[in-house]
Amino acid sequence: MLKRRSRYLIILAVLLMAAGGGAAVLKKKQAQPATPAMQSAQAPAVLEFLPGDVMRVEPRDLRRRLPVSGSLRAVNQASVKARVGGEVREVLVREGEAVHAGQVLVKMDVSEYQARLDQAKGALAAARGQLEIASKTRDNNKALLEKGFISKNAFDNAESQFNIARANVDSARGALDVAQKALGDTVIRAPISGLVSSRSVQPGEKVSPDNRLLDIVDLRQMEMEAAVPAADIVNITIGQEVQVRVEGLSAPLTGTVVRINPSTQSGSRSILTYVQIANPQGLLRAGMFGEAQLTIARKAGVLTVPQSAIQSDAGQTYVYAIENGKLLQKPVELGMRGDDGGGNAVEILKGLESGAQIVRNNLGTLRTGTPIRIAQPAGMAVAGNLPAQK
Repeated sequence: MLKRRSRYLIILAVLLMAAGGGAAVLKKKQAQPATPAMQSAQAPAVLEFLPGDVMRVEPRDLRRRLPVSGSLRAVNQASVKARVGGEVREVLVREGEAVHAGQVLVKMDVSEYQARLDQAKGALAAARGQLEIASKTRDNNKALLEKGFISKNAFDNAESQFNIARANVDSARGALDVAQKALGDTVIRAPISGLVSSRSVQPGEKVSPDNRLLDIVDLRQMEMEAAVPAADIVNITIGQEVQVRVEGLSAPLTGTVVRINPSTQSGSRSILTYVQIANPQGLLRAGMFGEAQLTIARKAGVLTVPQSAIQSDAGQTYVYAIENGKLLQKPVELGMRGDDGGGNAVEILKGLESGAQIVRNNLGTLRTGTPIRIAQPAGMAVAGNLPAQK
């Protein structure tokens, strides 16, 4: 029994000594400094960028623009109306058809106006007959007066009858012209070339003068009516360039400010500005909605960087540049803000030279002096832990 207890005590002592030795070894390992391999795992040795994260600074045209919007309409458009009343016999066009100036569009019943023309011709012929008789009577009385066979008063009466007959001829000729015009107005022609946009009459209908029959629009020149705030109207001038985006078209169109309304709109205090857009291919249609960018300032050939590349700290603006394969923080002086054709951009007055390579996106605070590598376009993973994009 005593031997068994002694054996237990010896085994317990051995276990306690082993546990103490292991703790000492572990504490020693924890006290040892980190190896260079461990340090390199904590901080990346090279910062890798995707090709789309960097760009080269080059001179560009920078424009400061004011966004406006409005509906499009044709510069040249016409409402075709009836000039005389009567029954419509033929309507020769429909919506969407192309017409040219002078083309016959509508024909009306001519029977009444032909009768009026015949009546006017008869009245003119009668007036001319009366004038011929009065002319002969005056000439005869003039000869008798010279011979003393009639009095001066008798000759004056013949002279008055002649003047009245001549006036009747002029009146009958005018009535004939009116009748001829009315007959001609029964045939309605296109006042301009273009497309028929609406038709509001059918054969057999009776119309009165000034009834609206057709609408014609010429789509070769379009116009957008845009409301500009009164505070910005001082920056708008005739002939100013405008970039217009229209629903349904992928590429923007170039327009020009052609007119500015001299008065403000009641209620909105805005001023209507009219932008003309060429439409030679006929892609635009009346009523389309457009969003325009009025160019209120422009600089040509200036260094620009994307707005997203600009960062600031304690009131100082800077960009991240790549020089000699390393990342550097470059303080910059900014100028005009606008659009350089690639989106929102800022003019660089000082701090960068043409051809400088910069980080175009805001990737947060980066460590200057870090070596840089541009990833290949094969979708390689970025080495190390890049800062999260803000």
